[in-house]
Amino acid sequence: MTDAASLPGQPRGGVLSGQATARAHCVLAPNPSAMTLDGTNTWIVAEPDSDLAVVIDPGPLDDDHLRRVMDTAERAGKRVALTLLTHGHPDHAEGAARFAELSGTSVRALDPALRLGDEGLAAGDVVRTGGLELRVVPTPGHTADSLCFHLPAEGAVLTGDTVLGRGTTVVAHPDGRLGDYLDSLRRLRSLTVDDGVATVLPGHGPVLDDAQGAIEFYLAHRANRLAQVETAVEGGFRTASAVVAHVYADVDRSLWPAAELSVRAQLAYLREHGLIE
Repeated sequence: MTDAASLPGQPRGGVLSGQATARAHCVLAPNPSAMTLDGTNTWIVAEPDSDLAVVIDPGPLDDDHLRRVMDTAERAGKRVALTLLTHGHPDHAEGAARFAELSGTSVRALDPALRLGDEGLAAGDVVRTGGLELRVVPTPGHTADSLCFHLPAEGAVLTGDTVLGRGTTVVAHPDGRLGDYLDSLRRLRSLTVDDGVATVLPGHGPVLDDAQGAIEFYLAHRANRLAQVETAVEGGFRTASAVVAHVYADVDRSLWPAAELSVRAQLAYLREHGLIE
């Protein structure tokens, strides 16, 4: 058995749902799959002495899950005052409109199509609710609209699908772009170096207690995959599907469709930089 402390990012063991930090509580959605891991992590974030909470990524359109999120907040003596989205993929955002109806909140997101209310989210925004402070960090790459939320009081960052608690994420080409994603990872690394961020509260999988280690692993993994794809193309594997079958031969075939999205993003990056024709 592998010691979790030796894995990239030092993932926590045990049950995923529950109190992760003094200010962050996870409610795991019942939508496990190869792509969503154990399911979507819906985060309830609040100051310990406040009666107001923020919910990040309500998750899929599953009434039982959405009501469980509401009940969890209420049992902690909190009223949900705001809903935020890290990005628009259905496993994170499909339930947002229904959750807004249940909670009576607005929904803030980068993509105007996902917003309910007058306010969106943009780089540099600071969300303040009940004494809680969340800083909006733009992290495009997984998708064009991906955001992370820096929780400075905890030295933590809520990463959606930009950094997962287990494995690595897909660059969802053509909406997602590899160059943007690498820049976003570097931006998150700077938070670990300059702003004391040590903990990753991901959109899927366990909490990571070594944020810098996780992000360094992601950057190294991307560089390695990019080199493999470039070598495969030089070896005559010209289509995305052919590259996937060659480079990802040791990966579960059920993940190949997602891998093909990332490969398409890698091929586009290599062409943009003149490394392949």
